Amino acid sequence: MQKTLSVLLILAMLLSLGLYAVYAEEWEDEVEFSFDALINPPTPAPPPGATPNPTPEPSPTPEPIYQADGSIEITLTAVGDVTIGRNVQHKGTSIFEKELKKQKNDPNFIFRNVKDIFESDDLTIANFEGVLADTYTIPSSKKNNDFLFLASPEYAQVLSGNGVEAVTMENNHIGDFGEDGINSTIAAMENAGVVWSNKNHMGVYEVQGIRIGMLAYQIVPPLRSDEMQADALQAQVASDIAKAKQTCDIVTVSFHWGKELDYAPRDESPYRQVTLGRAAIDAGADLVLGHHSHRINPIEEYNGRYIVYSLANCSFAGNNKPSDMCTFIFQCKFRIRNGEIVDNPFRIIPCRISSRKDYNDFAITPYTETENIKTVINTLSKKENTKNLEYAVSTYPLEWE
Repeated sequence: MQKTLSVLLILAMLLSLGLYAVYAEEWEDEVEFSFDALINPPTPAPPPGATPNPTPEPSPTPEPIYQADGSIEITLTAVGDVTIGRNVQHKGTSIFEKELKKQKNDPNFIFRNVKDIFESDDLTIANFEGVLADTYTIPSSKKNNDFLFLASPEYAQVLSGNGVEAVTMENNHIGDFGEDGINSTIAAMENAGVVWSNKNHMGVYEVQGIRIGMLAYQIVPPLRSDEMQADALQAQVASDIAKAKQTCDIVTVSFHWGKELDYAPRDESPYRQVTLGRAAIDAGADLVLGHHSHRINPIEEYNGRYIVYSLANCSFAGNNKPSDMCTFIFQCKFRIRNGEIVDNPFRIIPCRISSRKDYNDFAITPYTETENIKTVINTLSKKENTKNLEYAVSTYPLEWE
């Protein structure tokens, strides 16, 4: 028996050597051997005449977590303008590039002090105000502008890598380099897995089985010939909200509006911020978010929904010594039961747009000093800034109710 096993083992070895001899020459002719190719084989080409599907299948969203009352709780975080990279109108090394070098060329530094906040919610949305492109052409209408913001498409990874799932791209800088710049920025966001929205495209993000639709518009005087006046925009917004409500459980509307450096919204023509904000709520919006003024503005609670008139800056590379570096992070908890929003408490996290007091290093940082926190709340509550806001909130909670 033992002798028979030995013979079988010898035969098996000879057979293996024979197979190796047959295939050795073929293996030697291979250009490259990749274990990754074995684990992730290439997708076969579609058959002739078939239409390939360039959109990957969406990743499964987390299963719903039900609260004691049977509701699903969605925490949404919103921040203001994210403007990173260089201003091509400035000769020499830009202030952002100088700071980036100090930070060991790691662009993630801008969110290092808020990453845990962004990653602990269900959705973080920012206003991305700039262009992501490797090459550019300045349109004739922009050549005399003081600021034209540009960064590498790779910078979109800074958003997705730090918990920012969605951006609005309807603002007065997204068109700094024309349609090519817009398309390049869209491609960069999509490649990084960031949901985007503008006046022609509703961003949709699904989490815990809840679909969140994000609409975005701008009305920044002086208006260009292709921009809608307030009345036309109001009608368009109402129509878009009605369509969004057919498929989405939560609908947010972002407006790039108002006048720079204002601490309160304007409702005179052509601004119409208060009118537009309330009209969006009347049309069914569940939250209105505003930006453009680079200054914080009050919040209104109108018909049970919030209008955040200005989130100011988040990370702003346009000025390394702005006169006011205060901002805040807005958070809202939507509690949804049987398809209806039954509660939506909010809180704010007062911040500085810099981790330093002496200059703007573009790293948004929550305040810890009581004096600074009070400054943000007092600015938001100031009578001068709320006198024309009938529904201005009376308190700004720092913790959840």
